[in-house]
Amino acid sequence: MKIDSITASAIEIPLPRQFAGSVYAMTTRCAIVTRMRTSDGLEAEVYNGDNREHGAALVKIIAEEIAPLVLGEDAAAYERLWSKTFAITVPNRDRKLAMEAIACVDTAVWDLLGKRAGLSVRQLLGGFRSELPIISIGGYYAEGKTLLDLAKEMEQLRLWGMGGCKVKVGGLSPEQDAERVKAALDGAGPGFMVSVDANRGWSVPDAIRFARLIEPLPIAWFEEPVRWDDEARGMAEVRRACRIPINAGQSEYSARGVRRLIDAGAVDIVNFDASEAGGITEWRRAAAACALVDIRMAHHEEPQIAAHMLAGIPHGICVECFADPARDPLWPHLLPDAPRPKAGMLAVPDRPGFGITLDQAAVEKYTIASATARA
Repeated sequence: MKIDSITASAIEIPLPRQFAGSVYAMTTRCAIVTRMRTSDGLEAEVYNGDNREHGAALVKIIAEEIAPLVLGEDAAAYERLWSKTFAITVPNRDRKLAMEAIACVDTAVWDLLGKRAGLSVRQLLGGFRSELPIISIGGYYAEGKTLLDLAKEMEQLRLWGMGGCKVKVGGLSPEQDAERVKAALDGAGPGFMVSVDANRGWSVPDAIRFARLIEPLPIAWFEEPVRWDDEARGMAEVRRACRIPINAGQSEYSARGVRRLIDAGAVDIVNFDASEAGGITEWRRAAAACALVDIRMAHHEEPQIAAHMLAGIPHGICVECFADPARDPLWPHLLPDAPRPKAGMLAVPDRPGFGITLDQAAVEKYTIASATARA
Protein backbone atom coordinates (compact mmCIF):
# COMPACT_ATOMS: atom_id res chain seq x y z
CA MET A 1 0.00 0.00 0.00
CA LYS A 2 2.59 2.51 -1.17
CA ILE A 3 1.51 6.13 -1.40
CA ASP A 4 1.56 7.22 -5.05
CA SER A 5 0.04 10.70 -4.95
CA ILE A 6 -1.41 13.37 -2.71
CA THR A 7 -3.78 16.15 -3.76
CA ALA A 8 -4.66 18.96 -1.38
CA SER A 9 -7.36 21.52 -2.17
CA ALA A 10 -8.37 24.54 -0.09
CA ILE A 11 -12.06 25.41 -0.33
CA GLU A 12 -13.85 28.54 0.82
CA ILE A 13 -17.65 28.91 0.86
CA PRO A 14 -19.26 32.30 1.61
CA LEU A 15 -21.88 32.22 4.37
CA PRO A 16 -25.19 34.06 3.98
CA ARG A 17 -24.68 35.96 7.25
CA GLN A 18 -22.12 36.54 9.97
CA PHE A 19 -21.77 34.17 12.93
CA ALA A 20 -20.15 35.72 16.00
CA GLY A 21 -18.79 34.35 19.26
CA SER A 22 -17.20 36.28 22.09
CA VAL A 23 -13.93 37.08 20.33
CA TYR A 24 -14.48 36.27 16.65
CA ALA A 25 -16.88 36.52 13.71
CA MET A 26 -17.12 34.26 10.65
CA THR A 27 -18.40 34.91 7.16
CA THR A 28 -16.95 31.86 5.33
CA ARG A 29 -16.76 28.09 5.77
CA CYS A 30 -13.36 26.74 4.79
CA ALA A 31 -11.66 23.34 4.74
CA ILE A 32 -8.82 21.37 3.19
CA VAL A 33 -9.85 18.41 1.03
CA THR A 34 -7.10 15.77 0.87
CA ARG A 35 -7.00 12.87 -1.58
CA MET A 36 -4.37 10.16 -1.35
CA ARG A 37 -3.87 7.32 -3.82
CA THR A 38 -1.88 4.13 -3.38
CA SER A 39 -0.07 1.78 -5.74
CA ASP A 40 -2.73 -0.90 -5.21
CA GLY A 41 -5.62 1.32 -6.27
CA LEU A 42 -6.98 2.58 -2.95
CA GLU A 43 -8.04 6.21 -2.70
CA ALA A 44 -8.63 8.29 0.41
CA GLU A 45 -10.90 11.34 0.39
CA VAL A 46 -11.23 13.41 3.56
CA TYR A 47 -11.62 17.01 4.63
CA ASN A 48 -10.34 18.83 7.68
CA GLY A 49 -10.49 22.10 9.55
CA ASP A 50 -11.94 25.55 9.09
CA ASN A 51 -8.83 27.70 8.60
CA ARG A 52 -10.17 30.89 7.08
CA GLU A 53 -6.88 32.67 6.44
CA HIS A 54 -4.22 30.16 5.45
CA GLY A 55 -5.84 27.63 3.14
CA ALA A 56 -3.39 28.23 0.30
CA ALA A 57 -0.45 28.06 2.72
CA LEU A 58 -1.67 24.69 4.03
CA VAL A 59 -1.90 23.34 0.47
CA LYS A 60 1.67 24.47 -0.15
CA ILE A 61 2.99 22.81 3.04
CA ILE A 62 1.27 19.54 2.14
CA ALA A 63 2.51 19.50 -1.46
CA GLU A 64 6.03 20.85 -0.97
CA GLU A 65 7.07 19.73 2.53
CA ILE A 66 5.01 16.73 3.59
CA ALA A 67 4.44 14.90 0.31
CA PRO A 68 8.19 14.34 -0.35
CA LEU A 69 8.43 12.67 3.07
CA VAL A 70 5.58 10.19 2.55
CA LEU A 71 5.38 9.47 -1.19
CA GLY A 72 6.54 5.92 -1.82
CA GLU A 73 6.07 4.98 1.83
CA ASP A 74 3.74 2.26 3.13
CA ALA A 75 0.50 3.95 4.21
CA ALA A 76 -0.01 1.24 6.85
CA ALA A 77 3.01 2.51 8.80
CA TYR A 78 1.06 5.42 10.25
CA GLU A 79 3.32 5.99 13.26
CA ARG A 80 6.40 6.08 11.05
CA LEU A 81 4.71 8.51 8.66
CA TRP A 82 3.60 10.73 11.53
CA SER A 83 7.11 10.80 12.98
CA LYS A 84 8.59 11.75 9.62
CA THR A 85 6.10 14.55 9.02
CA PHE A 86 6.39 15.90 12.57
CA ALA A 87 9.99 16.77 11.73
CA ILE A 88 8.77 19.82 9.76
CA THR A 89 7.63 21.40 13.05
CA VAL A 90 11.11 21.37 14.62
CA PRO A 91 12.58 24.47 12.89
CA ASN A 92 11.23 27.83 14.03
CA ARG A 93 8.00 28.53 12.12
CA ASP A 94 4.22 28.73 12.51
CA ARG A 95 4.00 25.29 14.12
CA LYS A 96 0.22 25.33 14.48
CA LEU A 97 -0.08 25.67 10.71
CA ALA A 98 2.35 22.80 10.22
CA MET A 99 0.33 20.61 12.60
CA GLU A 100 -2.85 21.40 10.64
CA ALA A 101 -1.13 20.28 7.44
CA ILE A 102 0.10 17.08 9.12
CA ALA A 103 -3.48 16.47 10.29
CA CYS A 104 -4.80 16.53 6.72
CA VAL A 105 -2.33 13.89 5.57
CA ASP A 106 -2.70 11.74 8.70
CA THR A 107 -6.50 11.74 8.36
CA ALA A 108 -6.15 10.53 4.77
CA VAL A 109 -3.81 7.76 5.98
CA TRP A 110 -6.43 6.55 8.47
CA ASP A 111 -9.06 6.60 5.70
CA LEU A 112 -6.77 4.31 3.70
CA LEU A 113 -6.22 2.02 6.71
CA GLY A 114 -9.96 1.53 7.01
CA LYS A 115 -10.45 0.96 3.32
CA ARG A 116 -7.69 -1.63 3.18
CA ALA A 117 -9.15 -3.49 6.18
CA GLY A 118 -12.76 -3.09 5.03
CA LEU A 119 -13.55 -1.43 8.37
CA SER A 120 -14.69 2.00 9.46
CA VAL A 121 -12.28 4.17 11.44
CA ARG A 122 -14.72 3.79 14.34
CA GLN A 123 -14.04 0.07 14.29
CA LEU A 124 -10.28 0.54 13.92
CA LEU A 125 -10.23 2.78 17.00
CA GLY A 126 -12.05 0.27 19.18
CA GLY A 127 -15.69 0.20 18.06
CA PHE A 128 -17.05 0.96 21.53
CA ARG A 129 -20.46 2.11 20.28
CA SER A 130 -22.24 2.48 16.95
CA GLU A 131 -24.08 5.72 17.73
CA LEU A 132 -23.65 8.65 20.09
CA PRO A 133 -25.44 11.86 21.07
CA ILE A 134 -25.10 14.85 18.76
CA ILE A 135 -25.30 18.52 19.69
CA SER A 136 -25.10 21.71 17.66
CA ILE A 137 -22.93 24.75 18.17
CA GLY A 138 -25.28 27.74 18.35
CA GLY A 139 -26.49 30.63 20.39
CA TYR A 140 -24.34 33.03 18.39
CA TYR A 141 -24.44 36.76 19.02
CA ALA A 142 -26.32 38.80 16.43
CA GLU A 143 -27.54 42.36 16.37
CA GLY A 144 -31.18 42.53 17.43
CA LYS A 145 -31.28 38.91 18.61
CA THR A 146 -33.60 38.64 21.61
CA LEU A 147 -33.92 36.14 24.42
CA LEU A 148 -37.08 34.86 22.74
CA ASP A 149 -35.12 34.38 19.51
CA LEU A 150 -32.56 32.33 21.42
CA ALA A 151 -35.28 30.15 22.94
CA LYS A 152 -36.81 29.58 19.49
CA GLU A 153 -33.38 28.62 18.13
CA MET A 154 -33.21 25.78 20.65
CA GLU A 155 -36.65 24.59 19.54
CA GLN A 156 -35.46 24.58 15.92
CA LEU A 157 -32.33 22.61 16.80
CA ARG A 158 -34.47 19.93 18.42
CA LEU A 159 -36.59 19.76 15.24
CA TRP A 160 -33.37 19.29 13.25
CA GLY A 161 -32.62 16.19 15.32
CA MET A 162 -30.16 17.69 17.77
CA GLY A 163 -29.81 16.39 21.32
CA GLY A 164 -28.36 19.62 22.67
CA CYS A 165 -26.61 22.90 21.98
CA LYS A 166 -23.35 24.57 22.92
CA VAL A 167 -24.35 28.20 23.51
CA LYS A 168 -21.90 31.04 22.92
CA VAL A 169 -21.10 33.21 25.96
CA GLY A 170 -18.23 35.47 26.99
CA GLY A 171 -19.11 38.40 24.77
CA LEU A 172 -21.34 40.23 27.26
CA SER A 173 -21.29 40.71 31.02
CA PRO A 174 -21.64 37.55 33.12
CA GLU A 175 -25.12 38.69 34.17
CA GLN A 176 -26.29 39.29 30.60
CA ASP A 177 -24.94 35.98 29.38
CA ALA A 178 -26.50 34.15 32.33
CA GLU A 179 -29.88 35.48 31.18
CA ARG A 180 -29.16 34.22 27.67
CA VAL A 181 -28.37 30.75 29.02
CA LYS A 182 -31.61 30.69 31.02
CA ALA A 183 -33.55 31.62 27.88
CA ALA A 184 -31.84 28.83 25.94
CA LEU A 185 -32.77 26.31 28.61
CA ASP A 186 -36.37 27.53 28.61
CA GLY A 187 -36.57 27.01 24.85
CA ALA A 188 -34.74 23.69 24.92
CA GLY A 189 -37.11 21.86 27.21
CA PRO A 190 -36.35 18.70 29.20
CA GLY A 191 -33.69 16.24 28.09
CA PHE A 192 -31.87 18.72 25.85
CA MET A 193 -28.16 19.06 26.69
CA VAL A 194 -27.04 22.68 27.05
CA SER A 195 -23.39 23.64 27.51
CA VAL A 196 -21.72 27.06 27.32
CA ASP A 197 -18.60 28.21 25.46
CA ALA A 198 -16.79 31.47 26.25
CA ASN A 199 -14.08 30.96 23.60
CA ARG A 200 -11.47 32.36 26.03
CA GLY A 201 -13.44 35.58 26.34
CA TRP A 202 -13.45 36.34 30.08
CA SER A 203 -11.05 37.19 32.87
CA VAL A 204 -10.88 34.66 35.71
CA PRO A 205 -13.06 36.76 38.07
CA ASP A 206 -15.74 37.26 35.40
CA ALA A 207 -15.70 33.57 34.46
CA ILE A 208 -16.16 32.61 38.11
CA ARG A 209 -18.98 35.14 38.52
CA PHE A 210 -20.74 33.72 35.47
CA ALA A 211 -20.21 30.14 36.65
CA ARG A 212 -21.80 30.88 39.99
CA LEU A 213 -24.79 32.53 38.31
CA ILE A 214 -25.53 29.45 36.19
CA GLU A 215 -24.36 26.79 38.65
CA PRO A 216 -27.91 25.92 39.79
CA LEU A 217 -28.86 25.20 36.17
CA PRO A 218 -28.40 21.84 34.37
CA ILE A 219 -25.30 22.84 32.37
CA ALA A 220 -23.30 20.03 30.76
CA TRP A 221 -20.00 21.95 30.71
CA PHE A 222 -18.34 25.36 30.68
CA GLU A 223 -15.90 25.54 27.76
CA GLU A 224 -12.75 27.65 27.48
CA PRO A 225 -13.85 30.05 30.23
CA VAL A 226 -10.78 32.31 30.46
CA ARG A 227 -8.38 34.27 28.27
CA TRP A 228 -5.50 32.55 26.57
CA ASP A 229 -2.45 34.03 28.30
CA ASP A 230 -2.63 32.02 31.55
CA GLU A 231 -5.53 29.71 30.84
CA ALA A 232 -4.30 26.49 32.46
CA ARG A 233 -3.98 28.19 35.85
CA GLY A 234 -7.11 30.26 35.23
CA MET A 235 -9.27 27.30 34.27
CA ALA A 236 -8.07 25.39 37.29
CA GLU A 237 -9.18 28.32 39.44
CA VAL A 238 -12.61 28.41 37.79
CA ARG A 239 -12.89 24.64 38.16
CA ARG A 240 -12.20 24.84 41.89
CA ALA A 241 -14.75 27.63 42.29
CA CYS A 242 -17.77 25.82 40.78
CA ARG A 243 -19.32 22.40 40.22
CA ILE A 244 -19.78 22.79 36.45
CA PRO A 245 -17.40 20.55 34.45
CA ILE A 246 -14.70 22.50 32.59
CA ASN A 247 -14.03 21.63 28.95
CA ALA A 248 -10.97 22.73 26.94
CA GLY A 249 -8.27 21.48 24.61
CA GLN A 250 -9.37 22.67 21.17
CA SER A 251 -6.75 25.42 21.26
CA GLU A 252 -3.92 22.98 21.96
CA TYR A 253 -2.06 21.65 18.96
CA SER A 254 -0.23 18.71 20.50
CA ALA A 255 -1.13 15.92 22.89
CA ARG A 256 1.49 17.28 25.24
CA GLY A 257 -0.53 20.48 25.42
CA VAL A 258 -3.45 18.38 26.67
CA ARG A 259 -1.14 16.80 29.26
CA ARG A 260 -0.33 20.33 30.48
CA LEU A 261 -4.04 20.98 31.10
CA ILE A 262 -4.38 17.65 32.92
CA ASP A 263 -1.34 18.32 35.09
CA ALA A 264 -2.74 21.76 36.00
CA GLY A 265 -6.04 20.25 37.18
CA ALA A 266 -7.77 22.48 34.63
CA VAL A 267 -10.21 20.14 32.86
CA ASP A 268 -12.95 17.56 33.35
CA ILE A 269 -13.52 17.16 29.61
CA VAL A 270 -11.06 17.55 26.70
CA ASN A 271 -12.21 18.57 23.21
CA PHE A 272 -8.86 18.17 21.47
CA ASP A 273 -9.27 18.82 17.73
CA ALA A 274 -7.59 16.27 15.48
CA SER A 275 -7.76 18.64 12.50
CA GLU A 276 -5.92 21.38 14.37
CA ALA A 277 -3.33 19.16 15.98
CA GLY A 278 -1.74 16.47 13.88
CA GLY A 279 -4.61 14.18 13.00
CA ILE A 280 -6.01 10.96 14.37
CA THR A 281 -2.61 9.55 15.35
CA GLU A 282 -1.94 12.45 17.74
CA TRP A 283 -5.56 12.53 18.91
CA ARG A 284 -5.25 8.91 20.06
CA ARG A 285 -2.39 9.93 22.35
CA ALA A 286 -4.46 12.69 23.92
CA ALA A 287 -7.44 10.36 24.33
CA ALA A 288 -5.26 7.72 26.00
CA ALA A 289 -3.83 10.27 28.42
CA CYS A 290 -7.35 11.36 29.35
CA ALA A 291 -8.54 7.78 29.81
CA LEU A 292 -5.84 7.15 32.41
CA VAL A 293 -7.18 9.93 34.67
CA ASP A 294 -10.93 9.54 34.01
CA ILE A 295 -11.26 12.67 31.86
CA ARG A 296 -13.98 12.45 29.22
CA MET A 297 -13.47 13.27 25.54
CA ALA A 298 -15.40 15.60 23.28
CA HIS A 299 -14.18 17.06 19.97
CA HIS A 300 -14.17 20.53 18.49
CA GLU A 301 -16.50 20.45 15.45
CA GLU A 302 -15.56 18.07 12.58
CA PRO A 303 -18.44 15.54 12.83
CA GLN A 304 -17.30 13.79 9.64
CA ILE A 305 -14.26 12.43 11.50
CA ALA A 306 -15.05 13.12 15.17
CA ALA A 307 -18.02 10.74 15.22
CA HIS A 308 -15.68 7.86 14.37
CA MET A 309 -13.11 8.82 16.99
CA LEU A 310 -15.53 9.45 19.83
CA ALA A 311 -17.64 6.36 19.11
CA GLY A 312 -14.52 4.22 19.01
CA ILE A 313 -13.56 4.87 22.64
CA PRO A 314 -15.43 4.33 25.94
CA HIS A 315 -14.99 7.89 27.27
CA GLY A 316 -16.38 9.85 24.32
CA ILE A 317 -19.35 12.06 25.29
CA CYS A 318 -20.99 13.39 22.13
CA VAL A 319 -20.21 14.73 18.70
CA GLU A 320 -20.86 18.37 17.80
CA CYS A 321 -21.82 19.96 14.51
CA PHE A 322 -23.33 23.09 13.03
CA ALA A 323 -26.93 22.05 12.50
CA ASP A 324 -27.84 25.30 10.76
CA PRO A 325 -27.06 24.82 7.04
CA ALA A 326 -26.28 28.55 6.84
CA ARG A 327 -23.36 28.00 9.24
CA ASP A 328 -22.00 24.79 7.71
CA PRO A 329 -22.73 24.23 4.03
CA LEU A 330 -20.26 21.31 4.10
CA TRP A 331 -21.68 18.77 6.59
CA PRO A 332 -23.89 17.06 5.73
CA HIS A 333 -24.94 19.14 2.73
CA LEU A 334 -21.99 18.33 0.45
CA LEU A 335 -21.81 14.73 1.64
CA PRO A 336 -24.57 12.82 -0.15
CA ASP A 337 -24.04 9.75 2.06
CA ALA A 338 -23.63 11.56 5.39
CA PRO A 339 -25.75 10.21 8.27
CA ARG A 340 -28.60 12.41 9.48
CA PRO A 341 -29.19 13.03 13.19
CA LYS A 342 -32.35 11.57 14.62
CA ALA A 343 -33.86 12.20 18.06
CA GLY A 344 -30.60 13.58 19.38
CA MET A 345 -28.45 10.65 18.21
CA LEU A 346 -26.08 10.10 15.29
CA ALA A 347 -25.47 6.63 13.88
CA VAL A 348 -21.85 6.32 12.76
CA PRO A 349 -21.60 4.74 9.30
CA ASP A 350 -19.61 1.54 9.01
CA ARG A 351 -18.49 2.14 5.45
CA PRO A 352 -14.74 1.54 5.12
CA GLY A 353 -12.55 4.39 6.34
CA PHE A 354 -14.43 7.56 7.22
CA GLY A 355 -17.04 6.86 4.55
CA ILE A 356 -16.76 10.37 3.11
CA THR A 357 -17.96 10.98 -0.45
CA LEU A 358 -17.94 14.65 -1.36
CA ASP A 359 -19.95 16.41 -4.03
CA GLN A 360 -17.08 16.91 -6.47
CA ALA A 361 -18.77 19.64 -8.49
CA ALA A 362 -19.25 21.70 -5.35
CA VAL A 363 -15.65 21.12 -4.25
CA GLU A 364 -14.39 22.33 -7.62
CA LYS A 365 -16.67 25.36 -7.49
CA TYR A 366 -15.30 26.55 -4.16
CA THR A 367 -11.63 25.58 -4.54
CA ILE A 368 -9.28 28.54 -4.09
CA ALA A 369 -5.96 26.65 -4.23
CA SER A 370 -4.94 23.11 -5.15
CA ALA A 371 -1.75 21.12 -5.66
CA THR A 372 -0.85 17.51 -6.47
CA ALA A 373 2.39 15.71 -5.67
CA ARG A 374 3.28 12.32 -7.17
CA ALA A 375 5.91 9.71 -6.44
